[in-house]
Amino acid sequence: MSRVAFGQSKAGVRDANTTGSTPREEPARRFEIPAGTLEEALQFISAATNLQVSFTRPQLRSLASPGVSGWYTLEEALSLLLAGSGAAYRFTSPNSIAIEFATVTTTIEVTGTASELETSTPKYSAPLRDTPQTITTVDRAIIEQQGVATLRDTLRNVAGISLAAGEGGAQGDNLTIRGFTARNDLYIDGMRDFGSYYRDPFNTEEVQVLQGPSSVTFGRGSTGGVVNQSTKLPRVRPLIAADLQFGTDGTRRVAGDLDRRMPWAGDGAAFRLNLMAQEGGVAGRDIAENRRFGIAPSLSFGLGTPTRATLAYMHQTGSDIPDYGIPWLFNGAAPVNRRNYYGFADGNFLRTYADIGTAKVEHDLNSRVTVRNQFRYSNYARSAQITEARVPANVTPSTPLASILVTRNQITVNSVETFLDNQSDLVSRFRTGSVEHNLVSGIELARETSSPTRPTWTGVPVTSLLAPDPYQPFSGSATVTSRVSTVGKTVAAYVLDTIKLTPKWEVTGGFRWDRFDADYRQFVAPVAAYTRVDNMPAWRAAVVYKPVPAGSVYVAASTSFNPSAEALSLSASTANLPPEKNRNYEAGTKWDLNGGRLSLRSALFRTDKLNAREPDPTNPLLNVLAGAQRVDGAQLEIRGRLMSRWETLATYAYLNARVIQSNYYPAAVGARLANVPRNSIGIWNNFRLTGRLQAGLGVNMVSSRTASSTVPNDPVTGLLKALPGYWIFSGMAGYRLAEHIDLQANIYNIANRYYYDQLHPGHIVPGPGRSALIGLKFRF
Repeated sequence: MSRVAFGQSKAGVRDANTTGSTPREEPARRFEIPAGTLEEALQFISAATNLQVSFTRPQLRSLASPGVSGWYTLEEALSLLLAGSGAAYRFTSPNSIAIEFATVTTTIEVTGTASELETSTPKYSAPLRDTPQTITTVDRAIIEQQGVATLRDTLRNVAGISLAAGEGGAQGDNLTIRGFTARNDLYIDGMRDFGSYYRDPFNTEEVQVLQGPSSVTFGRGSTGGVVNQSTKLPRVRPLIAADLQFGTDGTRRVAGDLDRRMPWAGDGAAFRLNLMAQEGGVAGRDIAENRRFGIAPSLSFGLGTPTRATLAYMHQTGSDIPDYGIPWLFNGAAPVNRRNYYGFADGNFLRTYADIGTAKVEHDLNSRVTVRNQFRYSNYARSAQITEARVPANVTPSTPLASILVTRNQITVNSVETFLDNQSDLVSRFRTGSVEHNLVSGIELARETSSPTRPTWTGVPVTSLLAPDPYQPFSGSATVTSRVSTVGKTVAAYVLDTIKLTPKWEVTGGFRWDRFDADYRQFVAPVAAYTRVDNMPAWRAAVVYKPVPAGSVYVAASTSFNPSAEALSLSASTANLPPEKNRNYEAGTKWDLNGGRLSLRSALFRTDKLNAREPDPTNPLLNVLAGAQRVDGAQLEIRGRLMSRWETLATYAYLNARVIQSNYYPAAVGARLANVPRNSIGIWNNFRLTGRLQAGLGVNMVSSRTASSTVPNDPVTGLLKALPGYWIFSGMAGYRLAEHIDLQANIYNIANRYYYDQLHPGHIVPGPGRSALIGLKFRF
């Protein structure tokens, strides 16, 4: 049994006080070593430098190395080759080194390949392969290869997710995971990212999608899963990076990443700064524009020591001319030109401001116990006026398209949301007899507020369905009809224990208790006030069988809940309703092949919403828990190196999502759940053609989706209100111009397909047309 570093480590960094011979002084040189095993990577080093390499343990030879590309000294190249592997090097003479397991304060006993060292999320102690849940990560390399600049485009890599158009009072990232809305299930470093804004991944290291109910670790919501964004934080190795990009439709983007040690501030002190600015239009959509700016400084102390502290701040602003797309015409999208814009060029806007400050402290009490505390305050401000085009009710199927005038529903909101959260966790590893426990427990205290003001407009000009005029002067009268203040308070405690019974058998058990207290006030007539307190448990149970160290088979069950005030909103129809309850069963298998360089994941699952809310058709002021919904599905993921120069991330999801019970809408029983494709595919391939040239090819497929669960058919035609599916292809080519400069070009929607990307019962947002992006990447 080997003791391998886990968590914050100094793996790959030679200690200046290490005993042994003095390393030889060498100038920086060019290294082009592909990812592979440590043994393969160090063979390149040995051949290039005549350095003799020995391994103190046979297991070290098969650990995975990320490779290295660029100009580095020998010691810098060695550090990069060993980064994240759990191994370290030691000079035994000026011309020889020994590879050994790193010795750090926090350790956990594991055996096997390097893939086991990859943890899943901040709240799960097991590596991804042994975590009994479907978890897909999109790392920084894929984000940069694809040249994506939004979280929603990043999530296109993950099957089982479909994008939704903005709700009336909630603009920003809206999505559906495994059949259920996940607008409130977005997280940053394990803490809720509550704001309604379009997220830019300029400060994101990787995106983790945990599918299936996850209330035992994340709290309320998470019916279909959660999205966790892991941020860029200071590291022990320096970096200067800059990206400069230009594209069609006036797109311009600049981003910078500075990471520097601060030895004068103490051992393990480092500073990191990420910057971003972007503006541009949307291919195939006239008038719509997006402008964003972001800055994210962070400061860490004690990296690689028993006590580590990080202060981080992220600010992002957006100033857009928003796009709510085109209207429905009966049971389908209105047959209009892709470029039609139904809003007002000088009257529509979406301005968002997100400010997120985080303080985190971790301390290793000993080799088996770590305590951490993370505190965050977030402030989200939003000001919007958006046009939603709707076809009048008096239009019939025989009405000529040229004579249809659409109404311009104005969606206006001024809102401020805040989030104050403190999470304290204890991570411990201990034994009870021959049984080993990896236990993560914690408490959470949070306070959330939402204060939106919304007016109702009258007298707004109509416009032609076929030839709308976006330059028509905006006019109309606004009356404030809603001014709300909502405060939500959360008190929660959880425990999750992974118990290793034998080398082949593990069981996981978790429990969380939440108290969610919501206080709602409406200050505009009719004045109203509601209070709702929910006390809800959630649990998770799983069994994992490992037939070999590189593979696992699991069965799992978990629960989640959705309180009426989940999105910080209450009404007379929901204030007296207890939470919706959800239950999930999942069976899956995970395998790491070829020394951990190729991973296979598959799962079968069933998720039930046991008591879905339904509006009472006889009383519009009352909702009842009278429905039931079910999603039966299967998922498959292949990621890693298929060949020495071919890497892939390929995901597929099949979702049979339907209404299985409805007291008040019996005609809806059997209907598909809204915005849920039966089949979805996300594939990204990267090919290293030569030492300087690489290429990428991406595929996205989303099958047909419907607009409503309870009223699936259009009331006029009686036909299913749905949108057709689509296939979209994208490509990339990258070329190394010089040692520190890369040229990259991306093309999106290669075939220029007119497809419907985001849907809502009231409007449809077409996907962008063909566009291209070219840029220079600088890395020092």
